[in-house]
Order: sequence, then C-alpha cells, then structure tokens
Amino acid sequence: MDAIIKNIMPAPAAYMDKPVTNRPSQQEVEAAVNILLRWTGDDPDREGLLDTPRRVAKAYREMFSGYDQCPAEELGRTFEEVAGYNDLVLVRDIQFHSHCEHHMVPIIGKAHIGYLPDNKVVGLSKIARVVDIFAHRLQTQEAMTAQIANVIQDVLNPRGVAVVIEAEHMCMAMRGIRKQGSTTLTSTFTGTFKDNAQEQVRFMSMMRMG
Repeated sequence: MDAIIKNIMPAPAAYMDKPVTNRPSQQEVEAAVNILLRWTGDDPDREGLLDTPRRVAKAYREMFSGYDQCPAEELGRTFEEVAGYNDLVLVRDIQFHSHCEHHMVPIIGKAHIGYLPDNKVVGLSKIARVVDIFAHRLQTQEAMTAQIANVIQDVLNPRGVAVVIEAEHMCMAMRGIRKQGSTTLTSTFTGTFKDNAQEQVRFMSMMRMG
C-alpha cells in the first residue's frame, strides 16, 4: 500500500547547503572502505577486492555530487517570451536515484513537477537538473519533495508549485521488513495548488494521463 505524506517543510534554505565538514583525503576514504570490507567478513587483499576501495571512493563522489551544486543557480535563467502562456507546466516521470540518509542504501523513483508560471518560464531540463542535485545527496523522500518545491517557489516565484515523488526504498526492500515492490508517495503543494483543491486535482489528473 502506498504511503501518502503531504506538505513536508525542509530546514530553511536547505537547497543552499554545502558540505558541513571538510572532506577526508582519498587515502583516508580508501582506508575506511578497506575496514568495511573486513567488517563484511571478506578479505580486502584478495584479487577481486584490491581495487574496490578506489572504485568506491570514485562512485561516492559521483553519487553524492549534489553537495557541490546549487539548485537555485540552475533555475536562474528564465524566459519571458511565452506568448502570454500562464497555465500549468508539468514535467512527468523524472527518473532519479538517491540514497537514504539512515542506511545509505538506494532510493529509486521518479518525480512529477508542475508549476503555474507568472509571466516567465524556465527551461524544462533545469527542472530535471534540480531533481538530480537533490537526489545526489543523502536524503529522506519527505525532505527531498519539499526541497524541490521550495527552491522552485523561491527562485521562480510562480503562482504555485506541485511536486509528487514516488519511490521504492531499498532500506525497506533489502533489510528489515524486506518488502520488495512497496512504493512511497509524497507530495508538496505551494501557492495556488495549496489553496485550490481543483488545481491539485487537475495536476494529479494530468500527472496520471497516459
């Protein structure tokens, strides 16, 4: 059964955050991975694992690259030549991979994002880029949903923003209760979408079309 969570509020200006600690050296990271390999019960010195610490360090820099990027900057360039268009803009099925901040295992899902422009629009790829930046950080789905909605609202200042994320959490599928295929649905609405139930219904209907 899907879990539905609405109107989650993030910490103030969470989308502007940078790493809160100095990163360790490459050597320190590889040593830490070596310890984890020993913790699993395997032998870090066997042939198949000799290069694993280097590979893991490289993979982590890619998977958590969102800490070095500012989503607000991605939304900075807008377009006002829209021929008077001021109706719903909806980008559906934005695929993403993130990692749970509690167990550091994958969250796999897709985001649906809509906004009601106020005389300006942003490039569609920028919306997807914002999702990627937040996804490439340690996350909870609830916080990520609100972070996306709030940065779009704060930077573009549209009449309203709607964000729905549906995802499967490997911390639930691979460990603990081990329920594969269970998905979680979260949503955040701002402005007109929050105040007008009909606009919420229209967004959800268009999101599910096709």
